Amino acid sequence: MKQLQKTSKFLSDYTSAVVIAVAVLAFAFPVTMHWVNFQLFTDMVANKFTSQSVIIGIIMFSMGLTLTTEDFKILSKRPFDICIGAIAQYGIMPLLAFALSKALNLPDAVTLGLILVGCCPGGVSSNVMSYLCGGDVAFSVGMTTVSTLLSPVMTPLLVSFLASGTKISLHGLPMFVSIVETVILPVTLGFLLNYLFGKKKGFQDVQKVMPGIAVLGLACVVGGVISSQGSFFFTSGVTIFVAVFLHNGLGYFLGYVVGKLTGMNVSKKRTLSIEVGMQNAGLATNLATTTAQFANTPQSAVICAVSCVWHSISGTLLAGLFKLMDKKSEPSDATFTLTNENA
Repeated sequence: MKQLQKTSKFLSDYTSAVVIAVAVLAFAFPVTMHWVNFQLFTDMVANKFTSQSVIIGIIMFSMGLTLTTEDFKILSKRPFDICIGAIAQYGIMPLLAFALSKALNLPDAVTLGLILVGCCPGGVSSNVMSYLCGGDVAFSVGMTTVSTLLSPVMTPLLVSFLASGTKISLHGLPMFVSIVETVILPVTLGFLLNYLFGKKKGFQDVQKVMPGIAVLGLACVVGGVISSQGSFFFTSGVTIFVAVFLHNGLGYFLGYVVGKLTGMNVSKKRTLSIEVGMQNAGLATNLATTTAQFANTPQSAVICAVSCVWHSISGTLLAGLFKLMDKKSEPSDATFTLTNENA
């Protein structure tokens, strides 16, 4: 078990490297990740339930295992912060996706994919990034929890509304059902298990392994999409990469600005920046490849997959930048000694 926990920590510390390695493998040898797209069955609204859906469920289950009743108490004690976070999450990224699609004149299918990424809740890995950069972890978990719980309603509603200007007709119910199946149910199960067995040592040992499993799950989701859509990456044009880069980068920037305008401290501003900019693009990818109404828009899955890879990389880079800023602001040993001598 100790070895598994060490492996889990290694995978968590090098999330971007793991995701990139699997992405490269899937691009070079697509057959190695075809199993991710295997269809298991079709649900009541004609959505495909695939191996990828199971993987997303496992990732969300791992998040549920971290939730305690204390987390929900924290939410009730910090309504202002959480409210600002939820508004920023479901305000900035969806509208930013819509604005960029117009500014870059993206095709309808690509527009739909970018909007889908923008309307998804925050990513689970954002909690890890907030921790690494000295952010407010409780605030991060709270934002991720609230945005995830709101996602069955907010994601379908916002996507249907913002995509109404395209020639693609969408209805919210299939997305609602898919999010309940792959997000809400696994999170709820994880939370209940943690509530019942969270104080048992054996269960706590298993919890420490789950972050690594979540990282592998994210890598497999990316690999699965690349194995089926990777051949379209470079034929779709550079505009897709520009759109993803701008969407993600401006999300980080505007999230930080909102934190500054609302008087948040440094740790909260960093958390809000990461939570807003890092979307659950893995969920978006799953929706784009399994939801019935996306069946005729393969380019939607392409931009979701590119987002999934880039958000993991950029989140790590931003957390590293924040840590570097902290190191530069710390007084050197020489300065400390000189100050003491003068005293």
